[in-house]
Amino acid sequence: MERDAAWRKSTRSGGEGDCVEVAAFADAVGVRDSKDRQGPELTFTESAWSNFVVATRARQLDIRR
Repeated sequence: MERDAAWRKSTRSGGEGDCVEVAAFADAVGVRDSKDRQGPELTFTESAWSNFVVATRARQLDIRR
């Protein structure tokens, strides 16, 4: 299901285009591949996305530790 939203890339994304884009919907957060904008998108509840961001910033998901 395609939704109208303002998709954005991270300001930390590289110039090679290997990025994901994120959009805030009324009831979820969407994530998609910036190279395949018409392709599938993942959706997360706001709380699940927030938990992911917090864990990422805390480096709890860094498998290289």
